[in-house]
Amino acid sequence: MTAQAISKNTSRILGSRSLLLPGLFFCVLLLIVSLLWSITLGAADITPQTVYEALFQFDETRFDHLVIQTVRLPRVLAGAIVGAGLAVAGAIMQGLTRNPLADSGILGINSGAAFAVVMAVFLLGNPPLSTYALFGFIGATLAAILVYALGSMGRGGATPLRLTLAGVILTAFVSSFTTAILISDQETLDKIRFWTAGSLAGRDMKLLMQTAPYILVGLIASWLISRQVTTISLGEDVAKGLGQNTGWVKIIAAIVVVLLAGGSVALAGPIGFVGLVVPHIVRFIVGVDYRWVVPYSALCGALLVTIADVGARVIIRPQELPVGVMMALFGAPFFIWLARWKVKR
Repeated sequence: MTAQAISKNTSRILGSRSLLLPGLFFCVLLLIVSLLWSITLGAADITPQTVYEALFQFDETRFDHLVIQTVRLPRVLAGAIVGAGLAVAGAIMQGLTRNPLADSGILGINSGAAFAVVMAVFLLGNPPLSTYALFGFIGATLAAILVYALGSMGRGGATPLRLTLAGVILTAFVSSFTTAILISDQETLDKIRFWTAGSLAGRDMKLLMQTAPYILVGLIASWLISRQVTTISLGEDVAKGLGQNTGWVKIIAAIVVVLLAGGSVALAGPIGFVGLVVPHIVRFIVGVDYRWVVPYSALCGALLVTIADVGARVIIRPQELPVGVMMALFGAPFFIWLARWKVKR
């Protein structure tokens, strides 16, 4: 299969390649509007005019300006970058493994990163913010290695079903240890109980600046290898026939996934289903070319988490739900449909 043949299948609903770029700009505009709308909502609603003044004419003597700059703006930015990171991580994993159920949550990477962060808090008491990111990356890396090793056992190597089963097993195993630590140590539980459910509450600009660079590097790198991921997603034999070194591509892609998933979990906790849901929706719209799947997934993932966070804040106001709970309410039915129909087909 030639590159020209591959490119012919790049779009579906958008109809032609000429609409893909305008569609991307539309997603950017929609995301900006959603972020600004999200800033106005909370325990006390703030007018769009006040948001504009706080962003461009900041007055530190005004309480509402301080709320926007120190509480709401870091929160919505964290939600956007976490959504983008998790969605792209899921897209890359699905493309490399050709597994429609591949996702950093389902394959155990999120739970591994979460366990490592919980261990950091348990052992170090109150570690600096950079330690969250470091332990998150370590946990994500070890989880990815273990899942691939378990899924590769036996004849046939790492099939999609074996990787999924290995991820589910590792998630259950690691999550039990995480729960045991939180139950046995009330202090650790008090510090990060909301975080373990996947939450954007209390995220400040300092924590965002500590973790965002890793996710941004992962996003850029994912786009740089998008052409190679497209070829592998069509089959490893096709990729090798086109002269691609699939081993190096997989290693680089694994590093990218660890950066995206580890950084996202360190920032907001283990938010599930983003990397599962978004890539399927995006591929249905734009096709299989990862040069478009990656940027569309980033924007749609950011938009989905932003909207989920809005719902988490307004459904039971003045209380709020963790955004991870909102994503589970939407993602679990999608996962059931996907397992029932997509995998069967």
